[in-house]
Amino acid sequence: MSAIETERTLLRPFTAADAADVYAYAKDPRVGPIAGWKPHESVEESRRIIATVFAAPHVFAVVDKSTGHVIGSAGFVQRSGAEEGVSDEIGYALSPAYWGQSLMPEVVRALIRYGFEELDLKEIWCSHYEENGRSRRVIEKCGFQYVFTQRLSDEFLPDRPTRFYVLLRQQWEGGASHG
Repeated sequence: MSAIETERTLLRPFTAADAADVYAYAKDPRVGPIAGWKPHESVEESRRIIATVFAAPHVFAVVDKSTGHVIGSAGFVQRSGAEEGVSDEIGYALSPAYWGQSLMPEVVRALIRYGFEELDLKEIWCSHYEENGRSRRVIEKCGFQYVFTQRLSDEFLPDRPTRFYVLLRQQWEGGASHG
């Protein structure tokens, strides 16, 4: 898996050396719970997440090109109820220090291109918990269309409304969402 470059970020595979950077944003209680995971409690926990969750194919460290630090994660995650194989759902997290700078739409647009051009996906999904307005704005900016809401459970809430969106390859090829 090679790196993907955007104007301000580099998306590359995670390494164990990224653990301190991951912990720096993943310990923040504003990041994980809104995405369904608990804040990290140690650098060692972040190292374990890198070796397991972030070791999945097509999951990238989001590196700030100006500092060289990992500031988030983004990639294709296994969608609930989806068939095994190449996943077609984008998931992401970003350090709160970088919120409000339109970095995640930049990253998601690069992942969309990667998904359609490199992975040959026919459609790409994205979802967010209903209360996560920041994620909703990223998804809408990137051209995804709302499809349905489903109640899902995670370690924080047993019955959490989750909004699902899709972007079809032909919409992307004919649209201005290439960014």
